[in-house]
Amino acid sequence: MLFDFEALPKKDRYKLVVSSIVPRPIAWMVTQDAEGRTNAAPFSFFNVFSNDPVVVGIGVGARGMGGEERAEMKDTMANIRATEEFTVCMVSEDTAEAMNVTAADFPPGVDELRMAGLTTAPGTKIKVPRIAESPVALECRLWQAVPIGTHHLVLGEVLAVHIRDDCMLDPARLYVDTPKLKLVGRMHGGGWYARTTDRFELPRVTPEEVAAQRNG
Repeated sequence: MLFDFEALPKKDRYKLVVSSIVPRPIAWMVTQDAEGRTNAAPFSFFNVFSNDPVVVGIGVGARGMGGEERAEMKDTMANIRATEEFTVCMVSEDTAEAMNVTAADFPPGVDELRMAGLTTAPGTKIKVPRIAESPVALECRLWQAVPIGTHHLVLGEVLAVHIRDDCMLDPARLYVDTPKLKLVGRMHGGGWYARTTDRFELPRVTPEEVAAQRNG
C-alpha cells in the first residue's frame, strides 16, 4: 500500500515509520547539565555515519507513540548544548529492563540511573560518565546539532569506546565477540524489542561470481 506522508498527520507518519524501519539500535544517552547532574534516556533514531572521524547520529526530540514531547528528551538536548558532551551506551538483554525504567516520564531533576538501579563509571575523555552495566559505551563530543522540525539530529564525534573485557576475542587484533554483547534493537509498537541471537551469514560475492551464477 502507498501512504502519502504529505497528507498524513504527524502521529500516523510516526506509527508507520517506527513499525517498518526495524530493528533500530538504541542509543542509551547519558548527559550532564552545567551543575553536573546526570540524565539518562534511550533513543532509537540512532546509527553510525562515518568512520573517519567516527561520528554517530541520534534523533533527539519528539518521541513515543504518536511522537509526543517528553520532558527528559528536552533535558537531554539542553544538557548537550550546555556541555557539548555525551555518552552513548549500548543496550544488552541484561540491561533492557533497566533501560526501560530510564525511559519513564520522570519529572525533571529525578536521577533515572538511580531509579533503575544502575551505576556509573567515569569518562576518560569527557566529564560525562557511562553506564557501568552496559557492554559498550561511546564517549562523544558534540559535532553538530541540526534542527529537523521538532527534533534535533545530534552528531557526535566518538573520542573513545569502552568494550567489556570478556567481550573481546583478541584485543591486540581488535576482534570483538559481537554475539556475546547480546545487544537488542527497537522494534514496533509501544514495547517490542529484538534480540541479536538469531543471525545468518552471507559471504561477499564478486561480480564474476554473480555473472557465473546467472549464466550457470
